[in-house]
Amino acid sequence: MRFLAIMTTALMLAQPVLADQPSTLTVSGTGHVTRAPDMATLMVGVTTQGDTASEALGANSDQLAAVMARLKEAGIAENDIQTSGLSLNPRYESSSSGDAPVIHGYEAANTVSVTVHDLDALGGVLDQVVADGANTLGGLSFGLEDDTEAMDAARRTAVADAQRKAALYAEAAGVKLGRILSITEAGSAMPQPMMAMGGAMFAREASVPIAQGALDLESSVSVSWELLQ
Repeated sequence: MRFLAIMTTALMLAQPVLADQPSTLTVSGTGHVTRAPDMATLMVGVTTQGDTASEALGANSDQLAAVMARLKEAGIAENDIQTSGLSLNPRYESSSSGDAPVIHGYEAANTVSVTVHDLDALGGVLDQVVADGANTLGGLSFGLEDDTEAMDAARRTAVADAQRKAALYAEAAGVKLGRILSITEAGSAMPQPMMAMGGAMFAREASVPIAQGALDLESSVSVSWELLQ
């Protein structure tokens, strides 16, 4: 029995002593900043039809070549013009007698993504490409050439927001904030104002009014503190 008692005591002494886990507080913070855009990306294209596939595609190629030439004349660099979509599909016509639809010509579509760095010239660029054959507009979005400074400002605001909330919760609970245990960036986003046309046909106007608006940049963080009683 004495041997058993000694062994039990030895095993108890050998067990690690677990320190009390500190109480923690984790708070999320969000930061927003707004900036005026300094660039735009538009999707313009050409849609053509023909009795044969080669006729539809040939007309499309000629028309798009004129559009791209006008873009370059407007000061758009070659590396700011990129093909984003190309398709060639048959057009079917239903039969009134209930027979299977038959091919009734072809339709070719070609879309390019264009980056415009001079926003003052954006309306004029749209005018010019429409004059030279662009008949589809996939959308227009605004952005920043470099969003580093703006996103850093949003991150600072997000951390400040988390600190404000944490101080409030700690005061309400009658405790104090200790050291920061972790800071995790939960995400960031830069919503862009859009002028979406859904690929619809559009006609040329004397001038295209463009509202640039402002960009809202967002950052979210999660911060954990040790709580002091």
